[in-house]
Amino acid sequence: MKYTQKTATERLIELRSEIQKHDHAYHVLDRPLITDYEYDQLFDELQKLEKQFPQLITKDSPSQRAGAPPLNQFEKKAHRIPMLSLQNSYSPQDIEAFDERISKLIGKPQLLQYFCEPKLDGLAIELIYEQGVLVSAITRGDGLIGEDVTTNIKTVRAIPLHLSGNNCPSLVEIRGELLMLKENFKSLNKWQEENGQLPFANPRNAAAGSIRQLDSTITAQRKLHFYAYSLGASQNISFKTQEEMEVTFQKWGLPTLGVDKVSTPMDVYIKKGLKCFAEKKKNNFPLGKIANNTKEAIAYYHFIEKLKHELPFEIDGIVVKVNSISLQEELDLIARSPRWATAAKFKPDQAETQIKDIVVQVGRTGALTPVAIMKPVRVGGVTITYATLHNQDEIDRKEIRKGDYVVVHRAGDVIPEVVRVLKEKRRKDSKPFKTPKKCPSCSQPTSQPTGEVVSRCVNPSCTAILKESIKHFVSRRAMNINKLGDKIVEQLVNSKLVSTFSDLYNLKKENLLKLDGQGKKSVDSILASIDKSRHPELSRFIFSLGIRFVGEQTAKNLAHHYGSLAAFLKTTKIELISINDVGPKVAGSIMETLKSKAFQKKIKLLISSGVNVQEIDHHSNPLPLAGVNIVITGTLPESRNNVKDLITHLGGKSVSSVSKKTNYVLAGDEAGSKLDKARELGVRILNWDEFQKLINFGTKNQL
Repeated sequence: MKYTQKTATERLIELRSEIQKHDHAYHVLDRPLITDYEYDQLFDELQKLEKQFPQLITKDSPSQRAGAPPLNQFEKKAHRIPMLSLQNSYSPQDIEAFDERISKLIGKPQLLQYFCEPKLDGLAIELIYEQGVLVSAITRGDGLIGEDVTTNIKTVRAIPLHLSGNNCPSLVEIRGELLMLKENFKSLNKWQEENGQLPFANPRNAAAGSIRQLDSTITAQRKLHFYAYSLGASQNISFKTQEEMEVTFQKWGLPTLGVDKVSTPMDVYIKKGLKCFAEKKKNNFPLGKIANNTKEAIAYYHFIEKLKHELPFEIDGIVVKVNSISLQEELDLIARSPRWATAAKFKPDQAETQIKDIVVQVGRTGALTPVAIMKPVRVGGVTITYATLHNQDEIDRKEIRKGDYVVVHRAGDVIPEVVRVLKEKRRKDSKPFKTPKKCPSCSQPTSQPTGEVVSRCVNPSCTAILKESIKHFVSRRAMNINKLGDKIVEQLVNSKLVSTFSDLYNLKKENLLKLDGQGKKSVDSILASIDKSRHPELSRFIFSLGIRFVGEQTAKNLAHHYGSLAAFLKTTKIELISINDVGPKVAGSIMETLKSKAFQKKIKLLISSGVNVQEIDHHSNPLPLAGVNIVITGTLPESRNNVKDLITHLGGKSVSSVSKKTNYVLAGDEAGSKLDKARELGVRILNWDEFQKLINFGTKNQL
């Protein structure tokens, strides 16, 4: 379309208003209304129009900013050096155009070398260290002024409170990305929905919402991660290259994505990377790589695009930076972006399908969750057939109806989600969907508690609630009755063999044999698994009870504080609030549960059925890991930092490398080279269950 100055002015007003609306929804409310791709298209149109009519650029135009205004509830703090955002493109060929621009500006193309790394989709944060000590942390904000989130940042275990080494600069500002891993995002959204809270749209918004909590104990529970990638202001330190900068970050103890050797050819690096990820040995593979020309940078783009679904965090492209710091300084800035860097983004994995039906599921806390049943469609290499619609507010906002044709993607590369409805394809006789006023399982009236966004079944005898509660009770991180899968639990409840937790411990062989698909061998295995769970740790038992707002970590804190089930059952709200990780809301939920006669009866029946909860004697028991060195490798049920803290708390040491002095190597899924080293040296290797035995009964226990 050809614009006159008048029509350009009108369109710019529309674009600025639209972009500012989406900035507010994305950065402040953490509730994006459109995809990143759609936002970038709007922003690209704005920039092109302003380039054509530079006289129409205003100071408050989104093109003159690098983020969103800081939130009012946090103290505002200025950046010494503005935090800028990158120019974006959705084509690897734009890397060539970027190279041409740089070459013309410096007139020395033979000197160009690019540092490439994945573009993390998180929240930009600046960490300020003085004399090696973390003194402040600021969000990007509008690029000039951000929010001071120091207290919350200190709860992120991946961020060192003190830099390693003896030669730390007097001042250094480390910039990087705060994010949430895909698996933690999935768990958090499940928790949000079960507890009547709005789910997060994607991991980026989950991270942003977590770091902006006024209660830092909530931030501490969210399992955030951080990766450093650039420098702000500094004193007594300088770098020749971007590569050297990130290697130094690693030496200081800051997490980075890793840097591959410059000497490794790009094709060899890519071949090695594809092999590592195919063999599930991706933990120690460096994702940062030097490209000697645009051909290598484009090859890297396609390589990372292939890996993006295998990465533990969400990315939306790659970042290409001029490697030489002196050239970066020479190239300087343009408006809101550095000239020496660009982002080549991936087009989003989306597909069109049709919603065949909308059903309502009932969770263990009674939460009613509408779910879209769709025609199977491939998205990001995975076939999806359903997507949670979260709650009635979300359905109304997106105007989703049964029979609609919709665009879907996988939020956080994990959770199937309806992006938007294709209203032009909607049937004329379609009707709005409304969450039922009665529970679809027990037909009892539902309610929507004040301050919650979900309707909830409040019938304690609801079959659906019972099934989900039993599934939680027997799960691996709770009572760990591993032979009772979801299908068997469904059969047990449907056949009236189980109506409360204690019924599991009174099951008879003859009754189990009547279930579909159960033979003598499998029944013996089920009974043995149930019997093995009769002596649970206190933390597992508390977690298994399914008390609202009491997650796994909170259950551990409660167990450590009280030491016994009897002490926990006699607690008061005042005492609960004094415990780390327990605020008024959690304490209120616990007290409401403990006072319930139905809950008290459940506990008595479990004890009378032979369940003997293990006590923790803080005084007579020696620390189980006193003097023990443990090396961790691979993916564990708990975050690595939490496990390291636990080892230290129990008297042990968690070191980074395997040697003859290592007592144990704790190996999780996809364990790396440390596992091979342990075998080579004959070091004892523990799996997660063996580690649990070790910390509960001490090193004298025969594993």
